Amino acid sequence: MLSINTVHRRGKRTKIGEVALVGAGPGAADLLTLRALTLIQNAEVVVYDRLVSAEILALIPASCQCFDVGKSRGQHNYSQPQIGALLVALARQGLKVVRLKGGDPAIFSRLAEELDALDKAGVPWHIVPGISAASGCAAATGIPLTERAIAQQLRFISAVDKDCDTTQDWTSLAQPGQTLVFYMGLNALSEISQQLMAHGLQADWPLLLIENGSRPQQRQVLSTLADAANIAKTMALQSPCLILVGQVARRQRAARQLVAQLKQHASEVAA
Repeated sequence: MLSINTVHRRGKRTKIGEVALVGAGPGAADLLTLRALTLIQNAEVVVYDRLVSAEILALIPASCQCFDVGKSRGQHNYSQPQIGALLVALARQGLKVVRLKGGDPAIFSRLAEELDALDKAGVPWHIVPGISAASGCAAATGIPLTERAIAQQLRFISAVDKDCDTTQDWTSLAQPGQTLVFYMGLNALSEISQQLMAHGLQADWPLLLIENGSRPQQRQVLSTLADAANIAKTMALQSPCLILVGQVARRQRAARQLVAQLKQHASEVAA
């Protein structure tokens, strides 16, 4: 693991650098915005998260210094305060820094804490939005996230907390007429399903699991609240896996064809 002190200084600099907090989207490189791609290709340092795909990391110039600050269950290369300190230290060396985050940087990525660290240190920054995991996965499975008459509301929920039953308003979530998208919820899938059923949703309420959405290795399975946990275990689903709850999940179309198209596109890009 690189440390702050291993970053090579590129000549003496007196001007403070800038940090771009960039959304990498759901994984496919061609879903990056043009602004994100330009910043990545011109970066001197990239600080990236675990969910940034290998396809996108391959776009980083060979001369660029890289820091993997990704977090997984029970394993953190850097604490959140350390990430903030790293960004500040790099910018103070006058470097062009890209902070690369999966999906959209404003959705469940602890963006506020990093902005607070940069503001406190007087480091200039700007945000580049990306396609969110919810939008990317919905597109990759051929479903709308909202639909008149069955889903007038769309709600994004973080399920990262271990005791998710005490941190959610389950009564509000267990209502018809909305689509629920749970981020980072695979380990809490059984609890999520049980709480939604306990608070009013039917056992056969549709639930869609999407693993590696928008990537060539995408897998998806349409289930119900009652069966989802067993199916996820049987299929050995792994993170990143989005959980989508609601009637719109039944509208997934031509799943095999969509995945085949993703794989074909990946082969064409590689060639």
